[in-house]
Amino acid sequence: MNKTSIPSLDSSDRQWYLVDAADQTLGRLATEVASILRGKNKPNFTPHLDTGDFVVVVNADKIRVTGKKAQQKLYRRHSGRPGGMKVETFSSLQHRLPERIVEKAIKGMLPHNALGRQLFRKLKVYKGSEHPHAAQKPQTLTLDPSVLAQ
Repeated sequence: MNKTSIPSLDSSDRQWYLVDAADQTLGRLATEVASILRGKNKPNFTPHLDTGDFVVVVNADKIRVTGKKAQQKLYRRHSGRPGGMKVETFSSLQHRLPERIVEKAIKGMLPHNALGRQLFRKLKVYKGSEHPHAAQKPQTLTLDPSVLAQ
């Protein structure tokens, strides 16, 4: 009988990746980053364990969307109070908090449970090209432009 091997979490080596979001399509970038956060690019991927890597996304203010999404896509949040719904378009949120757009897109592609919250903590998003994670020596990750440009 074959035994299924479960990787131990302390033996897993976590890599740091740097992704440049400049002129990338939002959804296609988010799927690739979510896959790396989950660890689906590794041979020891286990669906119920955190085997993924850390990802630093820079230039979040230069992300793009296709079609009329810049004017039509809406982001909603609620304060919890009656009448506390706030609605904002993509372009106004990109002007105000561009990191939140990338974070929400990636968070929606992670599991919606405690594992997803743990994976989301390994994502770092910055609006400019500067980031404070140089000490971790992140590897530059170039995403396949043929897949991302479609």
